Amino acid sequence: MTDEFTGVDAATKLDVDTIEAAAQRIAPHIIETPLLESPRLNDWLGFRLLIKPENLQHTGSFKLRGASNAIWSFNDDVSRVFAYSSGNHAQGVAHAATARGLHATILMPEDAPRVKIAGTRAFGGTVVTYDRYTENREEIGERMAAETGAVLIRPYEDTRIIAGQGTVGLEIAAQCAAMGVTPDHLVCCCGGGGLIAGIGIVIRTKMPTTQIWAAEPSGFDDTIRSLASGKREHADTSNDSICDAIVTPQPGEMTFAINLKTLAGGFAIEDPLALQSMAAAFHHLKLVVEPGGAVALAAVLDRRLPADAKIVVAVISGGNVDAGTFQQALATPPLL
Repeated sequence: MTDEFTGVDAATKLDVDTIEAAAQRIAPHIIETPLLESPRLNDWLGFRLLIKPENLQHTGSFKLRGASNAIWSFNDDVSRVFAYSSGNHAQGVAHAATARGLHATILMPEDAPRVKIAGTRAFGGTVVTYDRYTENREEIGERMAAETGAVLIRPYEDTRIIAGQGTVGLEIAAQCAAMGVTPDHLVCCCGGGGLIAGIGIVIRTKMPTTQIWAAEPSGFDDTIRSLASGKREHADTSNDSICDAIVTPQPGEMTFAINLKTLAGGFAIEDPLALQSMAAAFHHLKLVVEPGGAVALAAVLDRRLPADAKIVVAVISGGNVDAGTFQQALATPPLL
């Protein structure tokens, strides 16, 4: 289904002005997260690392930004919304919908972290589950939204979502300017690609010398392979990864159209490294980070970036992690 907010043509019209309008719209509903750094990490790395901790958002991830922009863009005749999500978009939609007095139904994988299902319900969403390995959430979502008369809010294939996520990039650019620094590199997680697409639009305009890199789970590096081939590649969904938040079968059509123009490349992150990076974030930055939220940090800590790095930004995208997984991370051998 295509409307003015979906499709490649709509994606190509996204610009910094659209993202700045989104920032004004969602300002009352989100937290402006800081840029953090650890002198010990800087000394160990040999360059300056600035962390954008979106795990500090009200719902524990950046997804609140896009969901808020979409929901507060609706006309007043909208009363019901529907979304599909592995958990963070779910919580963002539930939180934003409740804030505007709308009813939200969310389709979530039956094996989603319990903390994400519980959080979605706590924010006022009605949860329906499915099997992510044998069922197609897009097909189910289209059908159930039509059956209930709800407006479908896709997790990344929507310009309102991409623009909302892009407000992370606006904050990074403004914060770097206030610090008097220009990063050589920026690393961000990539699942469907909405966050890094929105950030990329901003950074290409405001900090054009900064190279932008995607971080994906090993086995689900479909964006990295798509950048190499120039067309959208599929991941092998028989694989498994602890990085549940960014396990997607294929880059978004809209997001890849943007990312193909803005990204320098990417890094595939193995599960053990993601766990080690979660522990490093806890010990050195006092942050609780989920596996998928740690992959950008992991790429930096594993020294995957070019050797010219002097100032680097890494986006931590979320912190909604079950206690057992977090304990597993803390029990891993330390990176430093």
